[in-house]
Amino acid sequence: MAKELLKPVTISNAKPGDKDKRLNDGDGLYLLIKTTGAKWWRFDYTVESKRKTLSLGTFPTTGLADARRKADEARVKVANGVDPSDGRKEIKAAKQIEAENQKRIDAGLPVLNSFEHVARDWLASIEHTVIDNTHQKKVGNFEKHVFPAIGRMGISAVKSPHVFEIVKPLIEAGKLETAHRVRSEISAAFAYAIAHGFTDYDPAQAVAKQIPAKKVKHRAALTDPKEVGQLMRCIDGYQGTLVVQCALKISPLLFQRPGEIRQMEWKDVDLAAREWRPFITKTSALHLVPLSAQAVAILESVKPLTGSGRYVFPSSRGDHRPMSENTIRTALLTMGYEGDTMTAHGFRGMASTLLNEQGWSPDAIERQLCHMPKDQVRAAYNRAQYLDERRRMMQAWADYLDALKNGAEIIPFRKSG
Repeated sequence: MAKELLKPVTISNAKPGDKDKRLNDGDGLYLLIKTTGAKWWRFDYTVESKRKTLSLGTFPTTGLADARRKADEARVKVANGVDPSDGRKEIKAAKQIEAENQKRIDAGLPVLNSFEHVARDWLASIEHTVIDNTHQKKVGNFEKHVFPAIGRMGISAVKSPHVFEIVKPLIEAGKLETAHRVRSEISAAFAYAIAHGFTDYDPAQAVAKQIPAKKVKHRAALTDPKEVGQLMRCIDGYQGTLVVQCALKISPLLFQRPGEIRQMEWKDVDLAAREWRPFITKTSALHLVPLSAQAVAILESVKPLTGSGRYVFPSSRGDHRPMSENTIRTALLTMGYEGDTMTAHGFRGMASTLLNEQGWSPDAIERQLCHMPKDQVRAAYNRAQYLDERRRMMQAWADYLDALKNGAEIIPFRKSG
C-alpha cells in the first residue's frame, strides 16, 4: 500500500471545512482536520479482524516525521500480533494507580495492592472474631515489626527472605514467642491474599522452621506451705492503694488468670449468692467462681470506692480501663518476689498443686481453673456437676490460706463432706 503521500506544505496550508476531513499519508496514517481547526494524527489498523484507531498526537506538536515514526512502530507491533493500544492502556492505568496511590499516601493510607493494604483488609475482616485487646495486639505487631519492612511492597513481591528479615532480630533477641506469632500472622494475611486473588503463594510458610522452637517455661509458683504462709503475710502487709491491695489479696483466693481478675466487672459479681460469673475469652465459656467468705469481704471493702464504675479493680489513671496487667507483678516484686520465684499466674499453680495434694477431686480443680472441655455441652455439664464440691473447696482453701498466714502448724487440710 502506498505511503508517505503527504507534503509538509500540504499540511500547513490545510484549512478546516464544514465537516471533518482527512489528509491521507497512506498505509493507515492520516491527519484528521476537525471543523474547529484542530489537526489530529490517526493510525488505522486491524488486529484479530477488528478495525481499530490509534491517536498519534496533534499537529504541529507532532510533526509529519514524528507521526510517520510512530506509525511505523505501531505497524511492527501489529505485524507481531500485538495491539499497539494495549501498551497505552497499561500506561494509562499505571498513571491512574500512581495518582490514586499518591492520594492514599497523602491521606495516611497504604498504597493499593501493597502488603499493608491487603493485611489491613484481613485485620478488618477478623476484627469481629476476637476481643478488642487481642485485635489491638495483632495490629500493634504489624505496625511495629512488619509494615516498616514490607508494608509498601506489592503483595506478590514479598518473598521468604523478606519475611525472615523481619523475624531475625526477634530470634536474635531471644523473643521466640513473638517471632513465631509475627510469622504466623503474616502467614494468615497471605492466606487471605491468596483467597482473594492478590497473590498465589505464602512466603511466610517457608520461614516457620527457621525459627527455633520456644522452650516451655513453667510460670514460677510457691508450693511449700511454709513459703505460702510467708507470702500470705507479705500480701496482708502490702502497702499500696486499696484497689491494688484488694486485687492482690483476692488473687490467691480465686486463682483465676491474672487478666480475668484485673478485668473483673461488677455486673458479673453477685455478693449475695457469693458468685462471680465471668465470660472467659480464652476458652470462650461462661465460668462460675464460688466466692469464699474472705473473698466476699475483700469485694465488699472495695465496693464503696469502685462500685459505681464498670471494673472492680480499675486503672489508677481514671481512664475507665481495668488495672494494668503489670500491677500485680510489680506488687510481687516490691515484696521481694522475683519472676523466677513467684508470678501473678503462679497463684494458679500454687492452688492446683496444694489442692491436689489435699485430695480434692482433680476434675473439680480443673473446672475451677476453667480448663474447660472443647465440647461446650460437656463443659456446661461439668460446671454444674462439680459446683457443690467447688463451693466447699473454695471456702476450705481460703481458710487454709488464713491458717498458713497466721502461722498455724502445717497440717494438710482435708475436704469436708
